[in-house]
Amino acid sequence: MRLAPLRGTIDPMESWRPDDDLDPSVDRENAYDLLQRGHALLERRHYAQAAIVLERADRLEPGKGSILEALGRAYFNSGQTERSRATFEALLDVDPSSAYGHFALGQSLKRLGRRAEAGTHLRLAVALSPGSSLYRDALDRLG
Repeated sequence: MRLAPLRGTIDPMESWRPDDDLDPSVDRENAYDLLQRGHALLERRHYAQAAIVLERADRLEPGKGSILEALGRAYFNSGQTERSRATFEALLDVDPSSAYGHFALGQSLKRLGRRAEAGTHLRLAVALSPGSSLYRDALDRLG
């Protein structure tokens, strides 16, 4: 899957007025709602669109593990492997014991051809979650 340029999108700043920041009736995005929208897009396999929504959530709440995990998945599944690698590294900065974070970083590194580094993170994922056949199988496939 490749990230296609968006056409016909609306610039949110076009409709913004200076008074909007002072008007409590103006609906503002919040990170939780954006995360939920991002998850819904991921479930429907709209990975590139999910990445856009989740990037907005990350700007509102930088360093939140749940947002970084979903954003990394969106990047990985939309073919933005370098971005997924960087995002999963950021997730591990926030939560170094995240088995999924190590697994996903390992998969990203593998896709980037960095097999030795991938193996390290996949082994960590297996060590952190020894009952996971997903992590064990990924490590076995790496060879």
